[in-house]
Amino acid sequence: MLVVYASKTGNVARFVERLPVRRLWIRSGEERVEEPCVLVTYTTGFGQVPAEVERFARENWAWVEGVAASGNRNWGANFAKAADTLASRYGWPVLLKFELSGTEKDRERFLEALQRLSP
Repeated sequence: MLVVYASKTGNVARFVERLPVRRLWIRSGEERVEEPCVLVTYTTGFGQVPAEVERFARENWAWVEGVAASGNRNWGANFAKAADTLASRYGWPVLLKFELSGTEKDRERFLEALQRLSP
């Protein structure tokens, strides 16, 4: 399955680039997909969804089958909150929340979640 992602500091990019998946980097939010995908994003500010991810989600929501987000546990309740916000807004399941660029175990969990989504 296609993994579509946004990365500001490189943490999400490092996470996704270590996965054996096809991927598309959201740079402006104007990217379009016409196939099932999952969305991986960073969380910005104090738990907000990045603007480019908001734009992408509005135009491609029907193709997205799940969402994951990176964050910093120092943010407490706002840790990786972009995933929760998008899941609530669009009805997507939260596949994973991970800190910074994630661990090997996080990548394994993410791949397991992808397998559960695939027919």
